[in-house]
Amino acid sequence: MIRIAQPLIGEEEKTAVMAVLESGRLASGPVTRELEEAFADEVAGVREAVAVSSGTAALHLALLAHGIGPGDEVITTAFSFQATANMVLATGARPVFVDVGEDGNIDPALIEEAITPRTRAILPVHLYGRLCRMEAIESIARRHGLALIEDAAQAHGASLRRALREPQGGPQGAARGGRRAGSFGTGCFSFYATKNMTAGEGGMVTTNESALAERIRRLRSHGEDRRYHSLELGFNYRLTDIAAAIALAQLRKLGGFTARRRANAAYLSANLRGVIPPPEPEQPEEHVWHQYTVRVPEGRDDLASWLRERDIETAVYYPQPIPHQALYRDLGYKAELPVAARLSREVLSLPVHPGLSESDLRSIVTAVNEWSAARAGGENGSLASVPGE
Repeated sequence: MIRIAQPLIGEEEKTAVMAVLESGRLASGPVTRELEEAFADEVAGVREAVAVSSGTAALHLALLAHGIGPGDEVITTAFSFQATANMVLATGARPVFVDVGEDGNIDPALIEEAITPRTRAILPVHLYGRLCRMEAIESIARRHGLALIEDAAQAHGASLRRALREPQGGPQGAARGGRRAGSFGTGCFSFYATKNMTAGEGGMVTTNESALAERIRRLRSHGEDRRYHSLELGFNYRLTDIAAAIALAQLRKLGGFTARRRANAAYLSANLRGVIPPPEPEQPEEHVWHQYTVRVPEGRDDLASWLRERDIETAVYYPQPIPHQALYRDLGYKAELPVAARLSREVLSLPVHPGLSESDLRSIVTAVNEWSAARAGGENGSLASVPGE
């Protein structure tokens, strides 16, 4: 079976975990702090990184640290995993959903008209590993005095190469030509098993505000400013040193993983027939291809079945807009979201992870093209060379 996702765990991760086990320090400790420092360096220009137990915990704590609570509104995307909006609900605030563009990312042109006197934050999601149009979103947030919280769970290392103005309060000395996901506002990352880098479970919050980072550190450990002394209600959202050891080893490999994902995506885009490929980013560095998601206007589920019969796993990310789910319908949401609704009927993610072999890539393309040819009654054409040949 060619899997849709496949964590690549090697000797480096095993050695790192064994070192933690032999140290006897299994809870959050020196390895977690080392990971935080290394991750802040990876997200060029941010001063602080705070490790937490999951990407969901990262979102929850980022919202709380910004003071989001009952009576507030947070503008976010309608097309994502539900954790993004669920954590807004968890604070007592109300998510306000905005439709997306053809790339699946939130449409900045619709954000401003959704702002009300209750709006406190904008929460975009870098879907499938592609950056949102952050120049526009950052400008809107600054103009209206709103917090900007990035859901970068799928976007480790995604960057913006175009020159940007230095925002007020932005990173000191940061080069505007290389800003990365998580550096525009408060970044929230996931280290879940299928992400571009993994700890099994885990997450990270990035910020340039030292006071915000300090509050997140308190909130992740029962609101403590020191042991057994709680200043406010908090949670057990700490990351273990065991998980941090895996993540630190993965972080060192992230550049290579990303290069392979980009090469695999380029091969798929060059060779697939009969499906609509993902929109190409303006700059190759912008996209880290957490998912390679095509659109199939007719026959999406038929194609998925065809591929499954040929031992090729696929997935639908996501089968319905968030406000169309039962939880949000019960809360009274009735949003008109034509693009998100259409994408949910058409999207199909194909394997793109760095563990794919040349044979795997050929098999994926051949199977998709045979399906397309069968529907069209034509030929599937010849294949370009596989990256690395």
